[in-house]
Amino acid sequence: MSGSGLILGIESSCDETAAAVVERGERTVSSAVASQIATHARYGGVVPELASREHLRAIVPVVRAAMAEAKIGYGDLDAIAVTCGPGLAGALLVGLTYAKALAYAKNLPLIAINHLEGHIHAVLLNERESGAAGAGDAPSLALVVSGGHTHLYLARPATGSWRYSLMGRTLDDAAGEAFDKVAKLLGLPYPGGPWIDTMAKYGNPRAVPFSFAQIKTKVHLGGKAPRTKAAQTAPIAELDPHFLFSFSGIKTAVLRHVELHGLRAEAVERASRIEPGQRPPQSREEALALCPQPTLDLIASFQHAVVGDLLKKSFAAAERLGAERILVTGGVAANRELRARFTAEAARRSLHAAFPTLALSTDNAAMIAAAAWPRLLAGELAPADLTANPSLALG
Repeated sequence: MSGSGLILGIESSCDETAAAVVERGERTVSSAVASQIATHARYGGVVPELASREHLRAIVPVVRAAMAEAKIGYGDLDAIAVTCGPGLAGALLVGLTYAKALAYAKNLPLIAINHLEGHIHAVLLNERESGAAGAGDAPSLALVVSGGHTHLYLARPATGSWRYSLMGRTLDDAAGEAFDKVAKLLGLPYPGGPWIDTMAKYGNPRAVPFSFAQIKTKVHLGGKAPRTKAAQTAPIAELDPHFLFSFSGIKTAVLRHVELHGLRAEAVERASRIEPGQRPPQSREEALALCPQPTLDLIASFQHAVVGDLLKKSFAAAERLGAERILVTGGVAANRELRARFTAEAARRSLHAAFPTLALSTDNAAMIAAAAWPRLLAGELAPADLTANPSLALG
């Protein structure tokens, strides 16, 4: 090792090929991301085989771009870190195989990072870079909320690296997945989250009374989840039902509302009018030209309900655990209503709420390199037989 504290991170768990160099887990030296949105937009979601092919095309130039931006050579690195799961199997294998070959060729240590742990360290990295008040290594409640994940963890610094305990999770759809599917149902482009976020501010969030019922464990499932999403976890029977999420119901409620009010034809016609790559409306006039007020009210009500459920259960878990800070991370952490309501509720309860920057909210490699630093210090290196684990658990 060079002793520089520099780690090259590589991330390829889903539809973004990313590489970054981070110094000692607290300063981003460089970051490069190749997005696949244009590839998958026509299908309304990520196509795994296409994602793998795009990663193959992008992995070498993205890593070279990150190293060039950092103005360093491989001899200046202390280690290489890579996402090993959870995620799409083929996508993970591209980044992992390249990272293993590179580490072997350059005689560098390889560190395997869980994608979910990376998201948590995106918040910690942002705090350290900004010198934000409340930054530090105190035990925290972490909400990881994205297109593939909705999990609550108690994150605690241990000797060397951090340790995580699963406190809650979604039983079915992740919150970000529900955003994308509702957007598609309403004829909005992929990814739908940013469109929902932008258009919700022009609607009445209380126009449609969506609600979430208390989740009860199903006796016939023996404590197992109705269906596994993204990661293996502790049996549901071992988790407090008050901290479990389910977003398939509200997705169905939106569908029924659309059918009841005859909005289906309108959504189909809207989809035909939106150009690929078109930006969401930037004014009420633009929003009304695209959607009538009842549809804007539906969008606002949907977002308000989802954010409310995330807020209610996150703060209930924080209170139960005695956590003094909440880390909110993942792609949905970029949502403006979520940030505003979580910040306000934290202030009301005299807690500290922290978020990553918008760039660090979505998948990136800086968070992977940041998470690797404490593991490097603790000597937690990847074994020679490391392979991708699409359903890797955290904690």
